[in-house]
Amino acid sequence: MKTFKFIVLAIVSLTIFSCNKSVSKKNLETKIDSVSYALGMDMAYKLKTNFGKLDSDLFIQGYLNGIDSTDLLLNTKDLEIITAYYQQRRIAAINKKYLKSSKDLEVQYGPNKIRGEEFIAYNKSKKGVLSTESGLQYLVLKEGKGDRPKATSRVRVHYTGKIINGTVFESSRKNNRPSEFNLNEVIKGWTEGIQLMTVGSKFRFFIPQELAYGATYKSNLIQPFSALVFEVELLEIVKK
Repeated sequence: MKTFKFIVLAIVSLTIFSCNKSVSKKNLETKIDSVSYALGMDMAYKLKTNFGKLDSDLFIQGYLNGIDSTDLLLNTKDLEIITAYYQQRRIAAINKKYLKSSKDLEVQYGPNKIRGEEFIAYNKSKKGVLSTESGLQYLVLKEGKGDRPKATSRVRVHYTGKIINGTVFESSRKNNRPSEFNLNEVIKGWTEGIQLMTVGSKFRFFIPQELAYGATYKSNLIQPFSALVFEVELLEIVKK
């Protein structure tokens, strides 16, 4: 927020300087001349970085219209477009960076993705394995008789997580400490899968990488684009 306020101040200041184009120095004779010029350059760089290319004529026109409150092309409430545009550029930059990072990771960890896809394709034909439209696969190990949770429910479960070669990377049963969480705050495969269960049920989930951690997670055992297997027992729907 402080950065944005500074940018807005820079816009106003830069506009004031732009409106006085007749004053132009080719030499910086004093220290304040150098500081003034440096400040203008600094503001210009910040504006270009955060807003990209601007129409300088409309930029100056907007300032002059705002000063005398005449011939306004926008209402005061429309000025929120500045914040919206700034945020849009930031989001676009983040998405671009993420996309590049994701592509780089896919090159490096592509074999994981291929192995996961082959595993899910082969597993689909196994006896008792069911599939949803999203690609999530599950096997009912035990059917409970309790209620079924919703996406907004808070649940308490015991679980064991494995990578597709059978290596256990995490288990609540190790220390006999059930895990409790909101269903809309976990990986997509869990959010969808646990809603298929009733309290007392025990399912085995086979989760494609896009419903697990995708390219965003890496640990000693879980690499990007890893398909995962979870055995989950739904113990309770926790009252909020």
